[in-house]
Amino acid sequence: MKGKEYILRTNSLSKSYHGCRVLQKVSIDLEPGRIYGLIGQNGAGKTTLMRAITGLTFPEEGSIELFGQRGKDLPEERKRIGSMIEYPSIIPYMSAGENLTYYKTLRGIPGKALVGELLALVGLKDTGRKAARNFSLGMKQRLGIAIALIGNPDLLILDEPINGLDPLGVIEIRELIKRLCEERHMTILISSHNLPELYQTATDYIIIHHGSIKRAITQKELEENCKHHILIGSMEPEKVVNVIEMQLHTDKYKVMPDKTVKLYDCLDEKETVAKALMDSGIIMTSFTVQGDTLENYFLSVIGGEGNA
Repeated sequence: MKGKEYILRTNSLSKSYHGCRVLQKVSIDLEPGRIYGLIGQNGAGKTTLMRAITGLTFPEEGSIELFGQRGKDLPEERKRIGSMIEYPSIIPYMSAGENLTYYKTLRGIPGKALVGELLALVGLKDTGRKAARNFSLGMKQRLGIAIALIGNPDLLILDEPINGLDPLGVIEIRELIKRLCEERHMTILISSHNLPELYQTATDYIIIHHGSIKRAITQKELEENCKHHILIGSMEPEKVVNVIEMQLHTDKYKVMPDKTVKLYDCLDEKETVAKALMDSGIIMTSFTVQGDTLENYFLSVIGGEGNA
């Protein structure tokens, strides 16, 4: 039986800056044709990890495997990566088309039609001779993505690609990313602070916190974790749990770091649940039906460390 195919595998990557460990034994696996959302707070290690993958910085420990190759073969395999990390690599006095022509020539990629195709793809075909220095932040982001797409990469790495975009621009970039994945079978690693948007884009999520990978989860697994529940707030979570187990006869609940209790059962019997709790003398500070968001899930994963 053939084993799984991986576009990228990192094994125990570690990196320090000025004595501070920014990556701690980071191991991730990226499979072909998926969109991975890299989630973490500022300083969590997202950009450093992306820089290590693309060869812009080097880890002190651990190894990187790209397209099944490692070691001395990595520089060649990195030619199959397109990236926009931290800031778009644009030349300010050039137009969008001139920027793309410059980078295309630099990489020895033939074909005059490519520039027009990329400009149309990212919505910049009507910018003419306007210098990139006069672009809005959103337009600069689009141009950065177009530059990253020169050479039709197998792995696309985008660091905060929707930063500065208006709502329409966000939707357009989301659809572009999905299209690249579906039509070109491109694997995409994308970081973003916009978690609701990431939730509509990614197929998988990697949560990084203080330089360590806390969780790698698929969209399907996330939806299972974020399913609807009755959120019960009380100063006595132990009593709430006792009622749930002894009177409602279910173990489908979870006590959260803030002492609220999520009951994943009895959603159609809210009155029964409320009555059972009140009859037991429990004073509730909240009692609502909710469904977790990606933000809630992220906070629950990094919670318990004073970061929720």
